[in-house]
Amino acid sequence: MRRTLSRLGLTCGVMVAVIAPVATTASAVVVTPSTPRTGRLAQVGPTAEHGFPAWYRDSNNLRLEACVTADDPLCPVLLDEVPNPDEPVSYPDNFPGEFFYQLAGSTATLTNGVRATIGMDLEGAWAGEEVVDGDQMVFGRVRIRFAAPEGQRFRITHPYGIDDIVATDRGVNMTEDIGTTPLAFGQALNSRIGPFLKWDPAVLPAAPAGYTGDPGVDHKITGSPYNTNFVRIEQLDPATGGVIGQVGFNDLFSVQGRMATNAGVDIDRATYTTDADGAGFIEVFATSEPGQAVEVVSNPALGFRGTRLRGVNGRYYGRFPVTNSVPDGATVEVVNNSDRPVAHKTAKLIDVVRITDVEYNADNGRLKVAATSSDGDASPGVLTADGFGPITGSPFTGVQAPPPSITVRSSGGGSATAMLTGTGRLFLPDRPVAAATTGNPVVVGQNVQLDGTGSTGQIDSYAWTQVAGPEVTLTGADQATATFVPAGVGTYAFTLVVTGPGGVSPPVTVTTQVIDVQTPTADAGVDQTVVRGRAVALDGSRSKAVETYSWRQVSGPAVTLTGATSARPTFTYPVQALPATPGPNPAFAYNNAPVTLELTVRNPAGIATDQVIVRPSTDNFTGGITTRYRTGNNEWRISGTNSLLAGQRVQVVLGSTLTGRTIGTAATVDAVGAWSVRVTGPAPGTIRTVSVVSSTGAIALAQAVTVTN
Repeated sequence: MRRTLSRLGLTCGVMVAVIAPVATTASAVVVTPSTPRTGRLAQVGPTAEHGFPAWYRDSNNLRLEACVTADDPLCPVLLDEVPNPDEPVSYPDNFPGEFFYQLAGSTATLTNGVRATIGMDLEGAWAGEEVVDGDQMVFGRVRIRFAAPEGQRFRITHPYGIDDIVATDRGVNMTEDIGTTPLAFGQALNSRIGPFLKWDPAVLPAAPAGYTGDPGVDHKITGSPYNTNFVRIEQLDPATGGVIGQVGFNDLFSVQGRMATNAGVDIDRATYTTDADGAGFIEVFATSEPGQAVEVVSNPALGFRGTRLRGVNGRYYGRFPVTNSVPDGATVEVVNNSDRPVAHKTAKLIDVVRITDVEYNADNGRLKVAATSSDGDASPGVLTADGFGPITGSPFTGVQAPPPSITVRSSGGGSATAMLTGTGRLFLPDRPVAAATTGNPVVVGQNVQLDGTGSTGQIDSYAWTQVAGPEVTLTGADQATATFVPAGVGTYAFTLVVTGPGGVSPPVTVTTQVIDVQTPTADAGVDQTVVRGRAVALDGSRSKAVETYSWRQVSGPAVTLTGATSARPTFTYPVQALPATPGPNPAFAYNNAPVTLELTVRNPAGIATDQVIVRPSTDNFTGGITTRYRTGNNEWRISGTNSLLAGQRVQVVLGSTLTGRTIGTAATVDAVGAWSVRVTGPAPGTIRTVSVVSSTGAIALAQAVTVTN
């Protein structure tokens, strides 16, 4: 069978999802084969006149070039991709919207008669699907297509790996494209394509000379980096991933690829050096394949003739005289005369910039930059330091935080970068700043804490000193926090001084008012209503004359308190427990009771308590619940809506109570409160009702089931 060539839209990447018994979205997982990979794409060639790489090379040293001609039946351009198929292909006026370096694929007929197709291509295209210079991109594509019932799971083994895919309502429909960033041609080397696929030489007929195969003839192939030169499709158990059986196989492929005969050429840099009279030389640095006839083209305007560049290991260099001034925008052209047709590349001539001095003085914030240009005819101000402006011979001032390196650019196109090293005094830590707080008011006999942890800077030591009030004994006077117990009523004052490498801080004073002993008052805050699964903040800060706080749970579903000995503890309100899967659940009990907590406060005069109740927000199933069971395929379809749009889960149980067998759990309730369950089994038997519960407490018992074929 001949593979049909047609333009296909781009899909950047594969949708990867956890494979579950209920597949509501496409899921495709790339599986790493157990066999180590032994090859890949290895190199991208120079860009050709059309702006795409002239070729790609794989790790077997096979180079394939772009199929962009209309006169080669073994490597054809797609005629429907060319604006005028009756005219020769030309760039940019009559160039295809997409083309291929490798076009490979296979079709396997499954046991149920369905045709499965897989494509494995290295494709050139345009980011905006229009021929626009700068939008060129090359990507590696793996694409798998065949019809299958939604929810069925398959493992597809092919030359470039293994894919585990769950069918959606569109069947098996997976595309992976790697390298869709314009001009980032090296990204395709990271795709799964590579090495290139070609006809197996041990199987006759042999591939046409200069080609990987004839795309019109299916043939056995080699090239898989895992030695899986076939397509095998196995059906898997959706839940366990176990193999149910092989449903398709083929080891014949259509492959298209033309071996590169042209090497192309890239100009890495072309520079000029001239004196005040315009005389001087240009230097050209180019790359291509080794052993190429790379030459610079005659340029009468600059005064040199066509001359061969010197080459070694694919690098080429030439130095040519300039007898005339180099005008703005002057270019140099390089050709590879070994290519047929001859490869051309043009580059703008730029001057050579050298940075001769970079000095930064941290004391006065002055940055000195000196540089030269190889353009001897350059006028003052032609050199500019990035972020600072023209280089005039005077330093840049007011530079408080210089960059790590300085880049100098020339109006002639050249640039250079130098690392910066500063001079001047060394920086030391700033003088620290003391900060002190304490509770106010407090009662006689209560433990009082002085808190200096808010102090800033580099701190080596703390020093607390009492400066007013009845004398007390300070515990931790040399620590960030100190404590004391007042014996009498009065105003107490303390100073804090912190010391560090930057010096000694000014003293800061904190005072606290000590009042006579009084019985504490507990206030646990107002009762609350919250959504299950959300954080709850308690507030006992309105309690009076408190030395210590202690919270405990009195009733309701168990919670874990964080900060149970503070004024403001927190906890997460538990979600409604759901029946276990698969059930039945004879011991399941629905619990919508509130959480009651008690606050106990103490001081030397006594103890006080108060309680607060936290209730769960009401969640209801609104608009009715639709339940249908189809006997023909043992499938349940259940849907409804919730009053809370909180992202909760909904569980459906067979029968008129929540103690039966679990049918399934819905995906998270969506933004408008809608949810649905679509699963296979369990069969209801003679039971014709279901019961539903949500993780936020909604409950609906004995919902009628509609049974159809």
